[in-house]
Amino acid sequence: MTFVGIGGVVHHVVVDGSGPPCVLSPGLGMCWFDWDPVVPLLAPHRTVVRFDRPGLGLSARTRAWPTLAGEARRIAAVLDALGLDGPATVVGHSLAGFHAEAFARLFPARAAGLVLVDSSVEEEPRPRRARAARDTAARAGAALASAAGVPRVAGPALRRAAVRAGRAGGGEEVPYDLVRRAYSTSRWLHAAVAENTTYTDQAVALAALRARRPLPPGLPVTVVAADDPRRPAHRREHWLARQRALATALGGTLHVSGPAGHLLMFDRPGDVAGAVLGVRGRPPRAVPGRKRP
Repeated sequence: MTFVGIGGVVHHVVVDGSGPPCVLSPGLGMCWFDWDPVVPLLAPHRTVVRFDRPGLGLSARTRAWPTLAGEARRIAAVLDALGLDGPATVVGHSLAGFHAEAFARLFPARAAGLVLVDSSVEEEPRPRRARAARDTAARAGAALASAAGVPRVAGPALRRAAVRAGRAGGGEEVPYDLVRRAYSTSRWLHAAVAENTTYTDQAVALAALRARRPLPPGLPVTVVAADDPRRPAHRREHWLARQRALATALGGTLHVSGPAGHLLMFDRPGDVAGAVLGVRGRPPRAVPGRKRP
């Protein structure tokens, strides 16, 4: 565990293992410890880098709201701060799938592979209307909720509820003291609101980036999609079809993982690790891990 300054903001960074670097970036409002089930499977073979975006986990807050290019640059800056200038496999879960893909497009020489874990998909995103007014309202709402003590009172409970909803089996596995430390703060609430509010903006920016910046030729891309048995059949098939289309559009391969919820790193850590270890032209493979319900 270490702390590095990036753009005047202190970032919490965790590095494990040795070997070629890979970066694990979690979804909206999530933290470094959400990759805990995957790290032991990767660390014997990879230098595994995890970091908290501003306001999340143990990283300091910033008033600047996230942008797609800014998040791609953040990944590069984390690698720079650690002295890892060689190509890295970048793994993005959910919203961070946008960030990982943008990194590969903006820093092609630094991308060894791309793994998108149940990534967000927006086929035809449209710019938000009244963006400034919406942003102001979101900031004000987060400030009022923070002043009322909502994060301290409800933050960990909201986290536990989200984990239960995001898994096909099981619940929270992270020790409560870590959850409380990360989710009981106003900085977490502000960061989560900022990421949620700018989600569409980042999707629009990615669509524009795809039009002008191709992925590096031959870049290994794997999309790992959750096959969630709790979903109605039509919704289940629709989600997998969208993930398949994403893999095709990026010239990659689809690996369907199930039974699993959106939090694949908890339900199927071996499948996630196998996709990372398979980016050198080998098909994704599952790695033995803990038994899951």
